[in-house]
This record gives sequence, structure tokens and C-alpha cells, in this order.
Amino acid sequence: MNLRSLEYLVALADHRHFGRAAEAVFVSQPTLSSAIKKLEAELGVELVERGTRGVILTEPGERIVARARMLLGDADSIRAIARQHTDPESGSLRLGVFPTLGPYLLPHVLPAVRQRFPRLELLLVEEKSETLLNQLRDGRIDAALLAMPNVAPQLHEEPLFDEEFLLAVPAEHRLAGAEQVPTAALAGESVLLLDEGHCLRDQALSVCQMAGADERRGFRATSLETLRQMVASGTGVTLLPRLAVSDPVPRSPGIALVPLAAPAPSRRIAMYWRSTSAYSGFLGQLADVLRQVPGDIVTPV
Repeated sequence: MNLRSLEYLVALADHRHFGRAAEAVFVSQPTLSSAIKKLEAELGVELVERGTRGVILTEPGERIVARARMLLGDADSIRAIARQHTDPESGSLRLGVFPTLGPYLLPHVLPAVRQRFPRLELLLVEEKSETLLNQLRDGRIDAALLAMPNVAPQLHEEPLFDEEFLLAVPAEHRLAGAEQVPTAALAGESVLLLDEGHCLRDQALSVCQMAGADERRGFRATSLETLRQMVASGTGVTLLPRLAVSDPVPRSPGIALVPLAAPAPSRRIAMYWRSTSAYSGFLGQLADVLRQVPGDIVTPV
């Protein structure tokens, strides 16, 4: 048994198709198929069911894939230790970020990251928070930017900053001209929210429930841009994180942004990585750079 065979098996588990798995690991389909058969013969157990509808992992196959992911992650850590010994600020780093943060945070921090770590290849992975946590545990990414809290005892949590929410209302709304409103002003409003799986949905829904507001029934947005369009059309109001409405993001016509009175609802963003990661020391330095968002947008912690 070797790491290459385990890599092929994990690729097959991810793609559930011999051809696509072979493409993912840059080998021919016969090579991958032969390696899987040899691995089954060596282990003395069938790992996959081969059928016309694709690949299905057997019960021992599922368990072996889970262990293989851990072994491959450990192998990556060993390679990372060797790379870091010679040049800790070079190489590739896979950083996960969720959709309602990434496009709005990155313009503020990537120039500083490039300046501080010019030899670093930063590979960004945008997924929902739950997916990023799973990828982080499995070793498919090295670190992730997530909204706190997360129950993940095997991960290191490095708080970065607090980001307030602003109330976004149609330009003709009764609250549009207010300098500031209490959260209670949301009572009775029809609030537009994101679809299930977005952490921002859970945060906004919590604020709405405390204020006595109702979610707009029959509507779930898949992005902040959709929320903006619906607010501008007069369909309802929503909560937007301050980064998503700050330069260089252009102003949205037809929308008024109203600050919420203290204590304004906010979300705390943290950087997470595996406590055993070979990059731990370097990731702490990267976290310091990621805190360098202008102080009038977020509050460092």
C-alpha cells in the first residue's frame, strides 16, 4: 500500500467516476482502475461497487477513505514542514472563505498579503461555512475565514475583527432618512434573507427574531447581490455586513443604508486552522495581516 494508491481512492470517492477521478489526479483511467484493484487485492476487501450508474463505496471502503484522507493530510503536513524549514513564506497555501465575506474582504487585505509575503501562492476556496469546516478537518484546505462561533475542538481559532450590520431599506422607506435606528425598529418589517446554509442567514435571523421582525415568506436569496436588487425593488428590507457596502463596492441605487444603534448587531470573523498544522506559526503571521482592514469598516480584536 502506498500514498499514491490512497490518493487515487480518495479521488474516486470524491468524483464517483473512474474517468473524472483519473483526470483529477492526472493519470489514465486504466492506471487508476488497476491501482484500485491492486489495493483491494492487498487489503483483501472490496472497496467500490462498479456499476453502470457510477461508483458506490462499500462500507469498508467508506471507512478506509476517511482514514486515507487523514493519512494524506499528514503526508502534506510532512512536506509542509520540510518546505517551511527552508522558506516558511513560500509555497502554496489553501485559504477558505465564505461567499458573504470573500469578495468584500479580499480587496482590502490581498495587497498587504502580497507585499508581506511576495513568494506565497495564496489559493482561495469559496464555499459555505459547513463545507469549509469539513474541508479543513480533512486537510483539503490549510485555513479558513469563518464567522464565530464554531464548535471545533481540533481547530485553532484566531479572532480577527468584528463587523457591524447595517439596515438596508428601499430609498422611499420610512426609515431611509434616519441617522440611526434601534434594532427594535425592525418590528413588523418584512426582512429578506439568504438561503439555508449561509451563516449570514442565521445571524440576521437571530436579529430579526429579537426585534420582532418576520422573514419574507417565499423568498430566499443565494447571494448578497440578489438581496440588494430585491431591496431596491421595494420588496423588503435586509441586513448587510459593513464590508459588503464599503468601497470599493459601488453604491446600490434605490437603497438607503441606516446604521443600527448600539449595541449594533455584528459578526466576529476568525481564522481557523488545524492545531497540528505545520503552518501554525506562519498562519499566525498571516492572521495579523488579515486584521489590517481599515478601522472605519471593522473593529480589530
